[in-house]
Amino acid sequence: MGLRVVTARRAFVLLFKSDAEVIDVDGEIFLTFDFTAWVDRSRARLYAPVDHDLFVRTPRLQVLVPKVIRLLEYDRLPRREVKFNRRNIIARDEYRCQYCGKRFSASHLSIDHIIPKSRGGKSIWTNVATACNPCNTRKGGRLPWEASMHLLRSPQMPRRNPTLTDKLRNRRYEMWNYFLRDGELAIDG
Repeated sequence: MGLRVVTARRAFVLLFKSDAEVIDVDGEIFLTFDFTAWVDRSRARLYAPVDHDLFVRTPRLQVLVPKVIRLLEYDRLPRREVKFNRRNIIARDEYRCQYCGKRFSASHLSIDHIIPKSRGGKSIWTNVATACNPCNTRKGGRLPWEASMHLLRSPQMPRRNPTLTDKLRNRRYEMWNYFLRDGELAIDG
């Protein structure tokens, strides 16, 4: 089975084109819905929302954002590698500066190249770490030991998708646990 995280916008397009259906849980029972049936279910839930329900509002409708959809057809499985991007690097490092150890919001963190690009350092998992702006400025274009700094831990390529792992801590996404096995946390789209 292949899994992928998509935006709400993409999920609605797939539903509207009848390329996917929504899977929702009612107690211990899984139910499936096409787009029209999902709009009807959304109307009912609007008056009795469940925790963490999110709605998209249009001039005529309020439609519940599905948490899980199932593709009705697909021609290839998604990649099984963790995507190298800022969001996953910050999630891997748990929103913590790898030099001073303090936690920050994502907007107050930068990605530091341990071996600076100016010295031939590459943008790969093992050469980047999350740094707060003061620590990144202090390190500058030097190697950590040249700036009398050390990393809290040596950066590694994650075996599991850090963003998915982070989201699973939020009650809004707890339904995903029914569909994710441990190895599938490495899937990202």
